[in-house]
Amino acid sequence: MRRIVVVGASATGLAAAETLRREGYDGTLTLVGDEPHAPYDRPPLSKQLLAAEWDTDRLTLRTPADLDVLDLDLRLGTAATGLDLPAHEVRLADGSTVPYDGLVIATGVRPRRLPGEGAHVLRTLEDALTLRDRLTPGRRLVVVGAGFLGAEAAAVAWRLGAQVTLLEPAPVPLAHAVGAEVGAMLSRAHLDHGVDLRTGVTVTEVTEDGVRLADGEVIEAHEVLVAIGSVPNTEWLADSGLGVGDGVVCDEHCEAARNVYAAGDVARWYNPLFGTAMRIEHRTHAAEQGMAAARNLLAAREARKPFAPVPYFWSDQYDMKVQAYGYLRGHDEVAVVDGDLAERRFVAVYRTGDRVTGALAAGMPPKAIRQWRQAIAVGAAWSEAVPTELEEAHHG
Repeated sequence: MRRIVVVGASATGLAAAETLRREGYDGTLTLVGDEPHAPYDRPPLSKQLLAAEWDTDRLTLRTPADLDVLDLDLRLGTAATGLDLPAHEVRLADGSTVPYDGLVIATGVRPRRLPGEGAHVLRTLEDALTLRDRLTPGRRLVVVGAGFLGAEAAAVAWRLGAQVTLLEPAPVPLAHAVGAEVGAMLSRAHLDHGVDLRTGVTVTEVTEDGVRLADGEVIEAHEVLVAIGSVPNTEWLADSGLGVGDGVVCDEHCEAARNVYAAGDVARWYNPLFGTAMRIEHRTHAAEQGMAAARNLLAAREARKPFAPVPYFWSDQYDMKVQAYGYLRGHDEVAVVDGDLAERRFVAVYRTGDRVTGALAAGMPPKAIRQWRQAIAVGAAWSEAVPTELEEAHHG
């Protein structure tokens, strides 16, 4: 294997490229990115950068010297537009083609949008800087979508002195992901800080004056941020022959086709630890999967290892840090096993079938949740990990 192409120059693609070199690959290594910037970190966009606590240079993941050491054929500011599997070529927007013996797809996701013009989204450096410039004290901001990204941005905007309205179609924000009780607790943090949180409302379009709801009401705002989820960047693969369905479809090794791997937000792979296919949009996971895909690409086929992580994510909202391990979606039960929901200091664990599959903590030290990561990793039985009396004492 003398030519490897990594498409996507964010955290995942960078992790893949560094791993390839660390594992001894010394052939041509092309890193393709649609943004003009060297690889940078995205989580601070909705936190430290939006709050003007950090300068843009703190987001850069590696120095120019670090990138030089990797000896990359770096193609920044140029999107991939097509993949020819039989010819082993990636087509780029500038009209060029890049041949490969091995390929890592790490093209990430892009924000969903609403009809109408003028709304902000929060995915790139430019997105965050544009919104930051507008968030002056007294400005009215409508945030559409009370998921983690929308909630973080709302918290920062409130801190900057904006008047914030947070709109969410579900009755309880994040209930589908973390459960109704935990979702309700996270919601109360917004209300306690004077954010106008409205649930069960559907926004149909962005208008010149703000947003229009399904019932015709217009909520006026100087600025609108749309945070209603993401779409995997797979359009460039439409005629490639790869399996695409809410992401690039991969096996447990992250392989989508022979010597073609996918990683990060764009990859839908089979996670044997949970026995299901999943696509994860978390920063820690992005790097881990980029590394795993690179190792499997280089390894002899019989030496490849299934990628079976315990996903991890965190979120900062107001003075509250939320941390979670595992796969919380589709759970059957939630039990608070430490602390108190009402005080926003607690650990909740999640059951799917007869196993512990997730844990979420708010306002607790990291060690309070670490033991639950281990329980998830070994597939601990719920009845053994969560004693009945503990469950009854804390449930509800």
